[in-house]
Amino acid sequence: MQGKMVTINQVLDDDTIGTICLQFNYDFRKEKVVDAAHFEDIEIHDDPKNLSVRPPVVTIMGHVDHGKTTLIDAIRSSHIAEGEAGEITQAIGAYQKEVHGQKITFIDTPGHAAFAAMRARGADVTDIVVLVVAADDGVMPQTVEAIGHAKAAKAPIIVAINKIDKAGANPRKVKEELMQHDVIPEEFGGDAICCEISAKKGIGIDELLDAILLKAEMLELKANPNRYASGTVLEANLDKGEGPKATLLVQNGTLQATDYVVVGDLYGKIRRMTNEYRQVLKSAAPSTPVAVTGLSGVPSAGDRFMAFPSEKEAKEIAEKRALAKQAQAFAGNSGVSANDFYAAVAAGTNNDVNVVIKADTDGSAQALKASLEKLSTDKVKVKVLLAQAGAISDSDVLLASASHALIYGFNVRPDARVRQKADEEHVEIHLHQIIYELLDEMKAALAGKVKVEKVEAVTGQAEIRHLYKISKVGTVAGSYVTSGVLKAGEKIRLLRSGVIAYSGQLGSLKRFKDDVKEVKEGYECGLTIENFNDLKEGDVVEGYELVEKK
Repeated sequence: MQGKMVTINQVLDDDTIGTICLQFNYDFRKEKVVDAAHFEDIEIHDDPKNLSVRPPVVTIMGHVDHGKTTLIDAIRSSHIAEGEAGEITQAIGAYQKEVHGQKITFIDTPGHAAFAAMRARGADVTDIVVLVVAADDGVMPQTVEAIGHAKAAKAPIIVAINKIDKAGANPRKVKEELMQHDVIPEEFGGDAICCEISAKKGIGIDELLDAILLKAEMLELKANPNRYASGTVLEANLDKGEGPKATLLVQNGTLQATDYVVVGDLYGKIRRMTNEYRQVLKSAAPSTPVAVTGLSGVPSAGDRFMAFPSEKEAKEIAEKRALAKQAQAFAGNSGVSANDFYAAVAAGTNNDVNVVIKADTDGSAQALKASLEKLSTDKVKVKVLLAQAGAISDSDVLLASASHALIYGFNVRPDARVRQKADEEHVEIHLHQIIYELLDEMKAALAGKVKVEKVEAVTGQAEIRHLYKISKVGTVAGSYVTSGVLKAGEKIRLLRSGVIAYSGQLGSLKRFKDDVKEVKEGYECGLTIENFNDLKEGDVVEGYELVEKK
């Protein structure tokens, strides 16, 4: 361990501890501490006789403009039970509907990124995903993305084929397209229930709700209502009048309005507990979403919570969790790396690898998916969670983080914001332009081999904002350096909507009329690209260098 600088109070990571133990002939075994302060890790095994059927928790997902919001509104306005308020007056991110005397909980997620973000924090809250697909539009990019998220969460999919009343509606075509993404309708021998609906006209809504109840019955969803409550934060905000306010989904036990609650490293006594109609509740059973006030701060969506009988116990647990959080932040989190995976395969401790693929074309994405999956062996399976055309996005990073996956980009690049997000989530992004090199890397991973490779390190990015045609020079791009440093003569890629449009070399760099060797972040410049003039406003010029990575 020579050469590694540490302080006497520094928390060491597992790899370092293992290396030191090996050097001094000590055995090293990592065990999880499971106590009340680590309640996320507690596996509850209730006596079956104490379990009761609970309502299913459903998330509605789909491509933009395919009618997700209209469907949510249609469900809200249908089956209004006697004594139930007809209009939801409080946007708490979730609501319940009663159908044939049975409740269904719907999570109104703001988007796929939010869904993945909760999973990235270890919160699998959804039992069933309703995938909305327009009958006249078919499977679109965000449809594929939603399928990837649902499969990664291991949540069964019910397909709502919407807009069947429109001219050009073709439900059969939609089903055939879904089969290309491993969503097999029941009529073709699969397990995906498909309901044909018109959310706008209210057609098929009852059948969809019946399908949800049927799937829930098949899943045999149960929980023990007779214990202190635990669950997940769906939303949270700082309310001007009420202070910290959080939407909690009770997943086990029953939350009482008099309970003390620990959320993350926060705690507090519930001051007020209400439902989506602002009705004050005394208790909340499993699968019930509630808005609560009284916490000592604003938690994050995806945080786990647990109820405790006394303030003393809740405060003590919260303080322990705060200390553990500080220690983890100090030690750092290694996340998932390719070399971690190589080592795990070599040691025989890893049985599969999850992969997210983004490529410049759908054809390339699907070809890579097929090629990577063919590399699976008896010992290690390659599981492609998402294979899609387009730039690498925040949502892709969150999906990879939640699923402990590697991201492979083919002829696409992440922008600076996405790279930062990947760093924060400890997600590795591997970028390639030659298919066989990507496949060779995966073959090496499956063989458990660690090799020295050349990887690209981004040095800077600039956005092209104006174009000038100059005789004998060509096209000069008036640009603004958004991150890092651009250097004259360095290797560059030209990105158009996140996809590589050209790879080459940076020509001249000018500040005003002067030639300069480099331009730093926050400064404007004029630039040319060697042997390339097909530039457009909005293009991004990205400089990079090749460095060795082991």
